[in-house]
Amino acid sequence: MTTEATPPAAKAGPRALARQRRRDSAVRFWKRYRTHRAGLLGLAALALFALVALTAPLTVGSDVSSVTGAPGSPMEPPSGEFPLGTDRFGRDLLGLLVWGSRVSLLVGLLAAVLSVAIGALVGITAGHFHGAYATVMMRITDWFLVMPTLVLAIALATVMSRSLGTIVLAIGVTSWPTTARLVRAQTLAVEARPYIERAKALGGGHWHIMSRHVLPNVMPLVLAQTTLMISSSVLAEATLAFLGLGDPTLVSWGGLLQDAREAGAVSSGDWWYLVPPGIAIALVALAFTLCGRAVESVLNPRLGVAR
Repeated sequence: MTTEATPPAAKAGPRALARQRRRDSAVRFWKRYRTHRAGLLGLAALALFALVALTAPLTVGSDVSSVTGAPGSPMEPPSGEFPLGTDRFGRDLLGLLVWGSRVSLLVGLLAAVLSVAIGALVGITAGHFHGAYATVMMRITDWFLVMPTLVLAIALATVMSRSLGTIVLAIGVTSWPTTARLVRAQTLAVEARPYIERAKALGGGHWHIMSRHVLPNVMPLVLAQTTLMISSSVLAEATLAFLGLGDPTLVSWGGLLQDAREAGAVSSGDWWYLVPPGIAIALVALAFTLCGRAVESVLNPRLGVAR
């Protein structure tokens, strides 16, 4: 008497099947992402910047930002000893540039996550609940959209203490409206599908509908928006630090530009004080933008983003 072999999928439990589907989805995503040359270039650049930031304590040391016992003379031009010259205190600018990547990348990541989290929460709830709540939330979103984000961030950073958390909060709570609008539109599209009506008919509550049905469908949009928001957050952090609203005890790329302005590097033509931080900010913003466009194209092939 022979018995038919049970397929492995039939033996696996629901959690194992869910994990397998996630693995298959990740493999498909990577296969599609690899076809975007610009996205791969941006990913390689981000990996390099992340490696530089993570290994900064080993490569340049934590005392590189100390103004006491600086190894060089103030405002030295690039040389064999100091490839990028020195700042107004005689500190090695290459070491400061490497160390500043830690703060700039961290602030950009945290501010983008906070911004997208607020936008996703507002967008999903405003798309799910109708009536007065949705109207009020969308009017608040519209108010934030028409107000200059940088001006709001400067005002918020001015009235609060100068710290890393203040910069993250100032950027995050002023740059979420675009995400909220996009997520709300996607939520309305998802809730118009027939299976949402079936879930409601079977007794699914608001939390079940939003967490089990809406959120998984808007997550690709949230992921792509997060990647794109990081570049804007890095630029915003550099701007706030350049205006003197950052933490004066921390070294960041925007802070280096602010130091260069105070030292008169622009009028004296000390280009080595200005150019490297500016190039680093531009390259990181470009890398995140390339990755974000590639992710957006993979998750929504109808966009037809050029490869």
